Amino acid sequence: MLTASVFAVVIFIVMFFMIVLDKIERHIVTLGCGLLTLVVVFGICMHSFSAIWNTLAIKNFVTRDFWYQVTESESKGINWATIIFIAGMMVMVEGMAKAGFFRWLCMKIAFIVKCRPIPVFITFMIMSAVLSMFIDSITVIMFLSAVTVELAQLLDFNPVPVILSEIFCANLGGSATMCGDPPNIIVGTSLGLSFFDFLNNTGLCAGISLVFSVIFFYFAFRKEIVKDGAKQVDISTLPAPSESISNKRDFIISCVIFGCAVVLLVTHSMTHLTVASIGLFIAFLTVVTAGKSALELLKKVDYKTLLFFIGLFVVVGGLEETGILEYIADFIKDISGGNAMLMIAIILWISALASAFVDNIPFSATMVPVIQSLAGTTGVSINTLAWALSIGTDIGGSATPIGASANVVGTSVAAKNGYPISWGKYCAKLAPATVMVLAISTVYIFVRYI
Repeated sequence: MLTASVFAVVIFIVMFFMIVLDKIERHIVTLGCGLLTLVVVFGICMHSFSAIWNTLAIKNFVTRDFWYQVTESESKGINWATIIFIAGMMVMVEGMAKAGFFRWLCMKIAFIVKCRPIPVFITFMIMSAVLSMFIDSITVIMFLSAVTVELAQLLDFNPVPVILSEIFCANLGGSATMCGDPPNIIVGTSLGLSFFDFLNNTGLCAGISLVFSVIFFYFAFRKEIVKDGAKQVDISTLPAPSESISNKRDFIISCVIFGCAVVLLVTHSMTHLTVASIGLFIAFLTVVTAGKSALELLKKVDYKTLLFFIGLFVVVGGLEETGILEYIADFIKDISGGNAMLMIAIILWISALASAFVDNIPFSATMVPVIQSLAGTTGVSINTLAWALSIGTDIGGSATPIGASANVVGTSVAAKNGYPISWGKYCAKLAPATVMVLAISTVYIFVRYI
């Protein structure tokens, strides 16, 4: 068993190192490391077919709890519910993008505030947070940053502060709900938490933090956004928001499907439909209503990210089956001395620090079994530890340009349009904002749960 544990740790470290280096596509890295885990750790070292079978978790598809869950069930190995849900949301988002929903929404809000730079700055921050509660933050930033650059050129303001603020608020908004950020989906599906569980706990914390964040960024960037002597633009000369809609029928249908997704997610604790069922149903609706465009939508789904998840869950399964995660949980318990406040602070801040430099998805997948073990041996509520983990991984990723996928996308769009954002520029503003929100979150958790 010791040999298996050593190989499991080595494979995991190599995977993390290669993901950070970003020399090989990350889905190839996780799939390769996942295959090594199955063959070397489970096959050669452990001679355990049951470990392979448990990690692949194929049997879950034929169980009722996978599609309709009345009581919480344990999740091990590949979290297929997460993968199916994300795939379904990807299909829906592609349908919305094709119909022009995102560009229409951005232009509509810009016109409501009469295209004035400071009101655009504030409303786009809030919109970034709100949209990221329901739609993947990568997609939100991809469209928001592109529209921001376009508006900046029309209205003659500096788009960099706006894009940086949108990135931060997207990660903050993503922490508010179970479907807002991949780490939350992993935590939620693994622990049987609902949309409302997140909204009532991390959502309240995100709402409080958003108020402070908007104030922080206003004072940090207000002088950079508006140029001295900038001309007043006549909004009647700008393209109308309605011109963003490529097909009115598709636009209405995509809005209805998005509404269905929100309703199903909000009520799934009452209907007992799992996120796998919801994701599959939403994808089915989108494909059926797309007609001849269905194949085009399916081709645009980010299958590389889905494969990345599959390989990742297998590698984490290697750590779980060999007992490494229990060892990590015992270590945290020992250094905290069983003190609940210290334990929560360690999970939140270590999660944030790790997520600032490495992908928060594998980290959260690794930590879920750890907090389960901690809750079982220390008596601290598993939900409290889950909120600390979710907030830490979601918010910590904002501190550096590589901490979250939304950061990479936003800075890339800015650079592509002639507005490069250096590490110094990024970290000078967003790292302090990250520390501020983490401090607020720590106090929030201590006051509410301890």
